[in-house]
Amino acid sequence: MKTLGIDPRVDLRNWILLGGAGLLLIAVLLGVSTGAVRVDIGEIIDTFRWSADVGENYQIIYNIRIPRVLVGALVGMNLALAGVILQGVLRNPLADPGIIGVTAGAGLAAMAVLILWPEQTFLVPSVAFVGALAATGLVFLLSWQDGINPLRLILAGVAVAAFFGGGMSALMVFHSDKVQGTVNWMAGGFQGRSWEHVRMILPYTVVGVSGAMFCSRYLNLLNLGDEAAKGLGVPVERVRFALIVLAALLAASAVSVAGLLGFVGLIVPHLTRLIIGSDSEYLTPCAAVFGATLVVLADTAARLIFRPVEIPVGVLMAFLGAPFFLYLLRKGVRK
Repeated sequence: MKTLGIDPRVDLRNWILLGGAGLLLIAVLLGVSTGAVRVDIGEIIDTFRWSADVGENYQIIYNIRIPRVLVGALVGMNLALAGVILQGVLRNPLADPGIIGVTAGAGLAAMAVLILWPEQTFLVPSVAFVGALAATGLVFLLSWQDGINPLRLILAGVAVAAFFGGGMSALMVFHSDKVQGTVNWMAGGFQGRSWEHVRMILPYTVVGVSGAMFCSRYLNLLNLGDEAAKGLGVPVERVRFALIVLAALLAASAVSVAGLLGFVGLIVPHLTRLIIGSDSEYLTPCAAVFGATLVVLADTAARLIFRPVEIPVGVLMAFLGAPFFLYLLRKGVRK
């Protein structure tokens, strides 16, 4: 991030990033403090300070709400960055991990482990990554025609997502006695998430976020077009492949702990781009922060709207994301 005071646009983008970080902090505190049992800020601070007098809500704060909020924030970061990368690489505003089939591929692989080998849950992130990468490769193979055609890409993504979705349905039919534990996972949510899930997703998030920040300038160069990027010395095909692998890693890690949570990778990059522009050096960190904020706030709302009944956050995101997707579709058709 550039220093303040050099360029008004740079100043504005830096302040937006700082404001987003502040909003994320508020969302985290709200997510930890609200629920069936309300806790005050003092108890949260005492928990972080490892105070001996943390009160009777210590277990609720430390073992239930903090890991849940952290998992939500990390999932939001990963899905938002996956959307930024895919939209930049493909130069397609409708590209996101769900629409082009990445989420479905990761979901089928993860569900196979959860149903067929439930004792091997530690393999879920790795297997989901392989599934996401396989789905991505299949979509590219089906949509390639002297380059990437956006329309063919969307159609191939829909077909691949439907194919892997059929695979998930088949698993549910043939193993109906084991699907109860996967219902909430399929809807997308964070109920019951613990520190084990934080440890599961955190390494993938660190690698993915670091890679996205490092590759942000390559996204800017790819946005100029393949010929212009090659003229500037960019190995376009290798960079594109590496970025797609990175997006698959981010999406797969999110799916492995949150289930089939859609539309985050579509909504957040668009809203962030409207606020700060298309410069990936700023778009990438801001999208990560806004993605984490959106998911944490949505999860908190999903816990509170029908209290004491909790709805999966994936259901709420679908109600928010579907109208936004239709808006983008109509806007694109008009253009």
